Amino acid sequence: MPIKWSALRVTEAADMIEEHINAAVEPLECAREVAKAALEISNLPEYMGSRLHSLLAEIDRAIGDPSGRGSMLKSRLQAIRDDVPKDDLEAQKKVSAYGERQSLV
Repeated sequence: MPIKWSALRVTEAADMIEEHINAAVEPLECAREVAKAALEISNLPEYMGSRLHSLLAEIDRAIGDPSGRGSMLKSRLQAIRDDVPKDDLEAQKKVSAYGERQSLV
């Protein structure tokens, strides 16, 4: 049974989302480095260190950490791609390759 929503449009949206995520990675990596440097501030109160560690954990969760743990954003995006029915996506790609035409019937 064919799906009623556009698998092609969802895939295109996922591609655009990925571009935006990739554009955000470098600034977040810079923010990670600044937060790590802030942890080295002398006489830093423990509660401030705790807040900085929490911030680092959120950055790592979002974009992945240097030890290789994957990005939560990218894993969520991959889950969207994995749920798109491949057969329907291919069929919609073929149809769109010919352009959209109005039916005479």
